[in-house]
Amino acid sequence: MADASYPADLLYHPEHDWARIDSADAGVATFGITWFAQDALGEVVFFDPPAVGATLKAGASYAEVESVKAVSEVIAPLSGEVIEVNGALGDAPEAINDDPYGAGWMVKVRLADPSEADALLDVAAYETLLG
Repeated sequence: MADASYPADLLYHPEHDWARIDSADAGVATFGITWFAQDALGEVVFFDPPAVGATLKAGASYAEVESVKAVSEVIAPLSGEVIEVNGALGDAPEAINDDPYGAGWMVKVRLADPSEADALLDVAAYETLLG
């Protein structure tokens, strides 16, 4: 498992999901779950992604992650259309535990309203939320 970390270049949803806005295209973001979320889940054994083309709504569930402890919904930090799914997680869902901000990313989304990002937490606010 990865060491606890919360990269400063990400935006955080209070439900322990993150978004990385593409530096080359502010209308695209990559989503995943935070170190805190994967640690709470324990060993991830299955990722059930949305289909490419699916429409996500900020604050709503878009996927499920199954661990040895539980099945948990993954919450979209922003709204938009899924343009890519991390297919590697089908064979290696443990990447969510090992590298939640790198190889463990879940989907890439074309954002419906990039200004929704203003409602997300920066790293300092997220760490405060965690206590």
